[in-house]
Amino acid sequence: MRIMNHALAGAPPSRPSLLAQAAALSIVAAMTTVAPAAAAELNIYNWGEYINPAVLKKFEDETQIKVNLSTYSSNEEMLAKIQGGATGYDIVFPSVHMQDIMAKLDLLEKTDINTYEGFKNIDPAFMRAKSDPKGEYCLPYAFGSVGIFYNRKILGKDITGWKDLIATVEAKGLKFTLLDDMREVLAVGLILNGHKVNSTDPNELQQAADTIIAMKPDVAAFTYDTRPMVQSGDVAAGHFFVGAMVDVFGNTADLGYVIPEEGATMYQEDICVLKSAPNKENALKFMQFYTRPEVAALNVSQQTNGTANVPARQLTPDNIKNSKEINPSPETMQRLQIFEDLGPGLRQLDRAWTKVKTAQ
Repeated sequence: MRIMNHALAGAPPSRPSLLAQAAALSIVAAMTTVAPAAAAELNIYNWGEYINPAVLKKFEDETQIKVNLSTYSSNEEMLAKIQGGATGYDIVFPSVHMQDIMAKLDLLEKTDINTYEGFKNIDPAFMRAKSDPKGEYCLPYAFGSVGIFYNRKILGKDITGWKDLIATVEAKGLKFTLLDDMREVLAVGLILNGHKVNSTDPNELQQAADTIIAMKPDVAAFTYDTRPMVQSGDVAAGHFFVGAMVDVFGNTADLGYVIPEEGATMYQEDICVLKSAPNKENALKFMQFYTRPEVAALNVSQQTNGTANVPARQLTPDNIKNSKEINPSPETMQRLQIFEDLGPGLRQLDRAWTKVKTAQ
């Protein structure tokens, strides 16, 4: 605007100066109407506290791509938001059975991550998604067991499994917690009755529900807020994920985690790109970044989950590398079961879960 004011204030300009003025005005107009290019971004939608912030910072520093992290607390919450029309998310971290559900719903982008050189680091045993047996869509991220996190000081002993825990708390008048999770809790009941965790048989589910209902007098709560309750001694133990090993490492005298001798479930989440992702190229860059052993190891060092990245396991701190809880033996892995998409059979579980939650 200063150029225009200058021209109006002085004598009538000559033709050359009019041309110069017009050029200058066109530059100003261009500057005021053309928006600057948007900064490169990546929008990650992940479980709460399920990625080391140092991993995200390393990615940002190396690529100059700004990472925005949003979190969810369950597979179902994430799916409902995506199906509800939420836009802007690039990457999600579904459990294997939820990946299969999302594949059926045509929500996932084919990335061909399995053709990337770093994919050779992934243990083929973790290609668990039935919808993606070759890894053409998603990248195995993390895995772990769902067992019992306990306070040795309160219990007065180490425990070996569910039957041992129940006998101990009943004898001492103590309490424990169960997860507020239909499939995980019913899985405990199914396992204790010798059934598979993906059963939809009404009789087997009734047995499982009856087993959990029988536990209820000893159950303080169905909750995810297990860790502080066990740490403080408010409850003797809690049904929880192996990520609680971070607390065990901080207080090995009082705290412990066990994969129950009767068997347990295991979880595995994968990194998937949404078909609706606005930043697909940046999402693929992140997947490629995460195939690097030092990156996966950096994540595990803070997360205390297992990794499907084989060379990364040797780069983790010794307490993690040598932990039989985080890196179970092949024999223990045989006792771990992973959830599958049950389709319409899920209604049978809903009925059993309602019985458990409403039983007095």
